[in-house]
Amino acid sequence: DVQLQASGGGLVQARGSLRLSCAASGLNFDDYAITWFRQVPGKEREAVSCLSNTDGSTYSADFVKGRFTTSKGAAKNTMYLQMNSLKPEDTAIYYCAAILGYCSPYPLAYEYQHWGKGTLVTVSS
Repeated sequence: DVQLQASGGGLVQARGSLRLSCAASGLNFDDYAITWFRQVPGKEREAVSCLSNTDGSTYSADFVKGRFTTSKGAAKNTMYLQMNSLKPEDTAIYYCAAILGYCSPYPLAYEYQHWGKGTLVTVSS
């Protein structure tokens, strides 16, 4: 059974930081790219950041470049999303998702095979 679990969300002040974690099980982690998506009500789910465990390829959305970084965690089958310089418009439910292979230059949510429940990030002014 493939399971992904995002955690680490919460309330943070603007310009603050949070680190989200994605824990994966039931898959060969080294064969997958892990992508963080986010979504707010009434809007499309959008890709945030990706790191592939197969070829090291990456993706970062323009709106998070220089602020968010995805990296492997110390724990086995874990991926982090380090979020710095947070803005109120970053408020969303954040999801981690897995796809075989590499990070697409334009990740599309419908292409992803495995999803976890999201974690809510709220950034206050």
